[in-house]
Amino acid sequence: MPDTMLLLQMLALLIVIGAFAGVLAGLLGVGGGIVLVPAFFYAFQTLGYGGPQLMQMCLATSLATIIVTSLRSVLSHNKKGAVDWQILRGWGPGIAVGAVLGVMVAASLRSVALQALFGVLGIVIGAYLGLGRAHWRLGEAMPGGLRRMVLSPIVGFLSVLMGIGGGSFGVPLMSLYNTPIHRAVATAAGFGVIIAVPSVLGFLLLQIDPAQRPPLTVGAVNLVAFGVVICMTLITTPWGVKLAHAMDPKPLKRIFAVFLTLVALNMLRKALGW
Repeated sequence: MPDTMLLLQMLALLIVIGAFAGVLAGLLGVGGGIVLVPAFFYAFQTLGYGGPQLMQMCLATSLATIIVTSLRSVLSHNKKGAVDWQILRGWGPGIAVGAVLGVMVAASLRSVALQALFGVLGIVIGAYLGLGRAHWRLGEAMPGGLRRMVLSPIVGFLSVLMGIGGGSFGVPLMSLYNTPIHRAVATAAGFGVIIAVPSVLGFLLLQIDPAQRPPLTVGAVNLVAFGVVICMTLITTPWGVKLAHAMDPKPLKRIFAVFLTLVALNMLRKALGW
C-alpha cells in the first residue's frame, strides 16, 4: 500500500504545480507541458524518486494531461471556427508518426540524456518566446509535399522528447508560414491531441522499476499527478485568462521566456553533472 504521508506530500506539491501551470496557460497561451515536465522532475526528486527512467515518467505524465487539455481546447476553438482542419488533416499523420518514433527513442534513453535534450530545446523555445518577432516569415502558406513530410514528423518527435503538446513548436511554425496567430493556437491544440494519444499509449507499456516510481504509476504515467493537475488546470486556467485581459501579456511573455531559459539551463546543468 502507498505510504499515506508520501501521498499527502505528493498531493500538496502537485496542487501547486497544477495551479501554476493553469494560470500560465491562460495568461500566456503557453502549453502546460513546458512547465509540467521540469515541475514533475523536481517534485519526484524531492519525494525521493530518481533512477534512469525519471524523465520518462515526467514526459509520460505530462503528455497524459495534454490529451485532456488539448482536446478541451480544440473543441472550444472549433466552436468559434478557429481550427484549420485542412492543416490538421495534412500534417496529422506525419506528426503521429513522429510521436511514435519519439516514444521509441525516449524509452531507450536514460533520464540524463532526456534532461539534456529538454535543456537544449527549452533554451531554443525560450529564445524564440523572448526574441521572436510577429513579422518573421518563412513562407506565405503552410508547406506541402516533401517539406511537410520532413517537418511534420519532426514536430511530433521533438514534442514527445520534451513531453509537450503542439503549441511550443506548432504555433511558431504556423506563424512563420503566415497563419494568423489565433488560428495557429487553435490548430496547434489539435496537434497536441495527435501527439499525446499515441505517445501515452506507448508510455503505458513502458516498464519502470517499482522501487523508483511514485505510488499509483501505470507504465510511466503517474495517475496521482495526472488527476490532480487536470483538476487544478481546469480551475486556474480561467484565472489566467482574466489576468491576460486585465494586463499586457507581452512583457510577461518575455519574463516567462527568461524563466524558461533558466529552468532549461538548470536541467542542462544537472544532466552534465555540474
